[in-house]
Amino acid sequence: APVLISILLGASFSRYQVEENVEHLLAPTHSLAKIERNLVDSLFPVNRSKHRLYSDLQTPGRYGRVIITSFRKANMLDQHHTDLILKLHSAVTRIQVQRPGFNYTFAHICILNNDKTCIVDDIVHVLEELKAARSSNRTNFAITYPITHLKDGREVYNGHQLGGVTVHSKDRVKSAEAIQLTYYLQAINSLNDMVAEKWESIFCDTVELFQKSNRKVKMYPFTSSSLKEDFQKTSRVSERYLITSLVLVVTLAILCCSMQDCVRSKPWLGLLGLLTVTLATLTAAGIINLTGGKYNSTFLGIPFVMLGHGLYGTFEMLSSWRKTREDQHVKERTAAVFADSMLSFSLTTAMYLVTFGIGASPFTNIEAARIFCCNSCIAIFFNYLYVLSFYGSSLVFTGYIENNYQHSIFCRKVPKPEVLQEKPAWYRFLLTARFSEDTDDSEETNTYESHLLVWFLKRYYCDWITNTYVKPFVVLFYLVYISFALMGYLQVSEGSDLSNIVATATRTIEYTTAQQKYFSNYSPVIGFYIYESIEYWNTSVQEDVLEYTKGFVRISWFESYLNYLRKLNISTGLPKKNFTDMLRNSFLKTPQFAHFSEDIIFSKKYNNEVDVVASRMFLVAKTMETKREELYDLLETLRKLSLTSKVKFIVFNPSFVYMDRYASSVGAPLQNSCISALFLLFFSAFLVADSLINVWLTLTVASVEFGVIGFMTLWKVELDCISVLCLIYGINYTIDNCAPLLSTFVLGKEFTRTKWVKNALEVHGVAILQSYLCYIVGLIPLAAVPSNLTRTLFRCLFLIALVTFFHCFAILPVILTFLPPSKKKRKEKKNPENREEIECVEMVDMDSTRVVDQITTV
Repeated sequence: APVLISILLGASFSRYQVEENVEHLLAPTHSLAKIERNLVDSLFPVNRSKHRLYSDLQTPGRYGRVIITSFRKANMLDQHHTDLILKLHSAVTRIQVQRPGFNYTFAHICILNNDKTCIVDDIVHVLEELKAARSSNRTNFAITYPITHLKDGREVYNGHQLGGVTVHSKDRVKSAEAIQLTYYLQAINSLNDMVAEKWESIFCDTVELFQKSNRKVKMYPFTSSSLKEDFQKTSRVSERYLITSLVLVVTLAILCCSMQDCVRSKPWLGLLGLLTVTLATLTAAGIINLTGGKYNSTFLGIPFVMLGHGLYGTFEMLSSWRKTREDQHVKERTAAVFADSMLSFSLTTAMYLVTFGIGASPFTNIEAARIFCCNSCIAIFFNYLYVLSFYGSSLVFTGYIENNYQHSIFCRKVPKPEVLQEKPAWYRFLLTARFSEDTDDSEETNTYESHLLVWFLKRYYCDWITNTYVKPFVVLFYLVYISFALMGYLQVSEGSDLSNIVATATRTIEYTTAQQKYFSNYSPVIGFYIYESIEYWNTSVQEDVLEYTKGFVRISWFESYLNYLRKLNISTGLPKKNFTDMLRNSFLKTPQFAHFSEDIIFSKKYNNEVDVVASRMFLVAKTMETKREELYDLLETLRKLSLTSKVKFIVFNPSFVYMDRYASSVGAPLQNSCISALFLLFFSAFLVADSLINVWLTLTVASVEFGVIGFMTLWKVELDCISVLCLIYGINYTIDNCAPLLSTFVLGKEFTRTKWVKNALEVHGVAILQSYLCYIVGLIPLAAVPSNLTRTLFRCLFLIALVTFFHCFAILPVILTFLPPSKKKRKEKKNPENREEIECVEMVDMDSTRVVDQITTV
């Protein structure tokens, strides 16, 4: 039944869809920045800001962008490079997108200026004027930075178009190591958007082809589709590494379940355990497809979540099988296995469902995390059902094969030892087995001790780890572990940089690196939007607006704008109505201020009075693009200022959508999962035999999570969506491995703590070791995937597995030997029920003499 269900649901991959909206996945769902963006879009046309400033001022839209630089840090403003850049510009504007019946060029799909011409970066006009000046041997043409003047008298901002700038006195540019060009496209309908998307693809090909013919320069193309493509590229570049991982896990799972005894070896159960996990994952993926869900690259972590949980459950069942008596019927042995292992497996599965279920709830504000947790819940639920049914049935079949003394691989009857003696050596090696009639009762219980891992733990490791001379070193090592974890924990940083979730050898990474290197002096362009009708003619209001923009590099036209308002007010002394009329007419007729008209919204009232209902200005902050925390602090500062200011305004930049409340949005799933896990542990403390189990379990989980967070920070992993999902999984992985160990120890009676530590390791250590080896082997190929997403995934999962293993096999076995619970035998009080009974047996000897022998029984 599990196989049929998986095949039927797996057929839904014919409806396989990929999530293309990266913002929908990774930006906080409930974000104030999204509301602010809607308000901005409702007040001002999106496309009208493109001709004055680089960047995505309101919404990204469609665009193509390229950074041109030199390998030798040459001056990109010299004659050779100027001609080269203008030649590239000409090639880009000639790009054609072929459609049935028409060929679209840049002129057909570009964003138009007020004069119905394509908006082109002002740096192109600067380079053209520079070229003309050189042609006419004029030496008085100077480029200033970050604001320069064109020959038509316009002031243009070049802070995001010239990079690596060296200046003379008075901001005159001496040289520039990089130049950036941006081409904005229309996407007003589906056909237009499709043509623009195709144009972006041809744009990248054109730039790369142009570079091949000009080897001395380096070009970094980037488009509005690059982030989406590079995010999904992780799945494509991971394929062969995941196949390698699967082969390694299959091989090691088979080896871990194998023995030299060909009857008691269980290689097929190792393979079937992995198949159980695969079927459950396939079923979950099929359900997601049928319900309209879309695939994204974060799903690469789900197989590893399933691998850690599913394989441990199957190995624990196999470990329980080894403890059963071989002279029992298969039904009795299977019942003993389920009674011994399925209770703990059920509880850990419930913990997975609770923690990931909280992550899949509407409380999670990051859509990628919510979808990941939802898919994980479905996969874990079906894995539990499939372990009960599919793997349980497989265990029964292998039990019958073992009882009939059939070969564990070839399923043929194993000959008796006397028959094997007549066969060749290789034949005897393949069919080596121990028959029950060849052993006495004392040896029968040790049949499985020939298993390498069982033999290693029982004969060597258990005695070594509990040795009096080893314990101090383990405690010292744990103190060192806590110290380094604390050092990393105090340096935790939030990773809201989208380059952390894309493949490495991609346009996004290359462009972002170049952008941060050359264009970080004047980083984010922030829109300052006044959404109320204020008295622009009032000098105090003008001063208030200037006061709120302190700390920014102001665009010079903004100061000219306010100065112009002051002159109008002083020179005319007109009332509000006449003032606004003159303001509007001046902006529309005066060439110097004609382009300001789009940044002011005029509204007519009942008596034909014209009022200014909203205005905006663009400001450049003095921050470094590489320091996301600084930009986040700036956003919070401006938000607080907008609440207390006399002027009603909002600030917006498209990157705010990803940063706004990112820390709380990312941390919320982890916090909720931790709270739910603690609540479940506290509640179950009243149900288990001893509440100390949950106390120790809680302390262990806290120690593991603390260590993982600290060490992942030291390993340069930031707290982002991927790492938080791994930390949620780390809670469950720790409980998975430590709960059976602690339960066996705490519930043990009599003997000593050391004896019960050894017993717990002997009973559960093999399953933990088997699953750990398979898990680590499966993770290793992931480290080679050229992607930042898988890099984060590998480092977090590797640390979780390593730290948990360290706690299971070193910390807990040592600490439990000298901390509660105590194992001293309690003296029972005598009561009337515990009295001695005298049984008299009459015995007659050969001489018929009666003798009474008293036999005392308790």
